[in-house]
Amino acid sequence: MKIIVDAFGGDNAPLEVIKGSAMAVENLGVEVVLCGDESVIMQTAKENGISLSGISVIDAKTVIDIHDEPSMVLKEKSDCSMAVGLKALADGGGDAFVSAGSTGALVVGATFIAKRIKGVKRPALAPILPTKKGYMMLMDGGANVDCRPEMLVRFAIMGSCYMEKILGIKSPRVGLVNVGAEDSKGRELELESYRQLMEAPVNFAGNAEARELPEGEFDVIVTDGFTGNVVLKLYEGMGLFFGHTLKEMLTGGIGSKIAALLLLKKIKAFKKQMDYTEQGGAALMGISKPVIKAHGSSNAKAFYNAIRQADNFAKKNVIGEITKTIESLDESLSSRG
Repeated sequence: MKIIVDAFGGDNAPLEVIKGSAMAVENLGVEVVLCGDESVIMQTAKENGISLSGISVIDAKTVIDIHDEPSMVLKEKSDCSMAVGLKALADGGGDAFVSAGSTGALVVGATFIAKRIKGVKRPALAPILPTKKGYMMLMDGGANVDCRPEMLVRFAIMGSCYMEKILGIKSPRVGLVNVGAEDSKGRELELESYRQLMEAPVNFAGNAEARELPEGEFDVIVTDGFTGNVVLKLYEGMGLFFGHTLKEMLTGGIGSKIAALLLLKKIKAFKKQMDYTEQGGAALMGISKPVIKAHGSSNAKAFYNAIRQADNFAKKNVIGEITKTIESLDESLSSRG
């Protein structure tokens, strides 16, 4: 597999991007194509003793900043590292794309350069979040503030395909974020989405209240991007809060330190589960080719895992499965008149 990587996306670019890419070439057996200022990439690798074996470079002199208007990726900054990488993806120059750059620009660029899957109106950010029983996928994590019921149905289909193909979960349980478990709860969006999800080709398990999410009763959670982003940020914040509190509890005295030693294995496992660098990034679902949005503060480990995630995404033909399922749904809806 050949993975295209935006070498200048994120807070720690390009050094951590290059380091993570070199790790991926060595350990995953992938080829990596770095997009960005070639002279800077070469100099950074040389100064830090990083081998570029298995890594090629596509020169791109500019970078789209998080403060730039997302649409600039299509015109004013169409020569930036992100845009150049997406064009290479669209033209068949690689099997997947990874960037830790501007989320808005990536959504716009992927939508109009790499293009959407037929039948998908809007792509959705799909972060993987830890739960008591494993992991769940949140869709949408923030790409679409306003959504329609049919969009949530497609989010459910895409999320189900990903969780089954990538994480091996048979018949993933889909939940609709709502303020109550009853089918009569929620706004018009939730009421109509509930009705449509009941008839959709997914394992719909009903409404999901926010307090239920960490319990792991659902494998895919669907909602509009505004609500989803609030859920995501609260989830991340509570994870940090709990981690800091636990650290204070276990380092507060001799007794606490002894307890920490006894629990060390479990503490490490918990920390690993909560560590975003272990997942790599969030898939941008609905695009015709695999696109992974890495966290803006990603280090080399996170970029390595984002490339690993992109590699799996491409190998498992998730997009082919999504396309087939959505085509079948649209044919069914069309036949009903």
